[in-house]
Amino acid sequence: MFLEIERKFLAAGDGWRALASEPGARYVQGYLLAEKGRSVRVRLAGETGFLTIKGPAAGARGLARAEYEYPIPGADARELLALCPPTLVEKTRYRIPLNGLIWEVDEFSGENCGLVLIEVELASENQEVTLPDWVGQEVSGDARYKNSMLSRFPYRSWAGK
Repeated sequence: MFLEIERKFLAAGDGWRALASEPGARYVQGYLLAEKGRSVRVRLAGETGFLTIKGPAAGARGLARAEYEYPIPGADARELLALCPPTLVEKTRYRIPLNGLIWEVDEFSGENCGLVLIEVELASENQEVTLPDWVGQEVSGDARYKNSMLSRFPYRSWAGK
């Protein structure tokens, strides 16, 4: 088991683009289960598939969750994605190493077009983090920004974003 501890933020501008040295990885993902803090996700990253199971949030700040991730054949991932309820979450992920951390910038497309989220994984919930100027409002505790929620209530459908 891996314990995922992450914080999530809205982007504040596109200053991150100058630091993204890679072209970005295209992801398509769907959820076979997403309820009560638990999820079973299918992800296609290029031609590689993944099956990921996440547990409910835990820890003092609610930033930690159990995570189990397994590679699966790309063909299996495509078949499983067809079983997921709409909407599939489509995004391009950019990884930016900065100050000893890896910042992941997700630029969404499809029904979540216009949304840019930034995540950083931490070693502990209390780890001090210096936020770059392109990192905006923290949304770690806002369930609307979970990918599992974006699959059910896409960003484009939000009134008064």
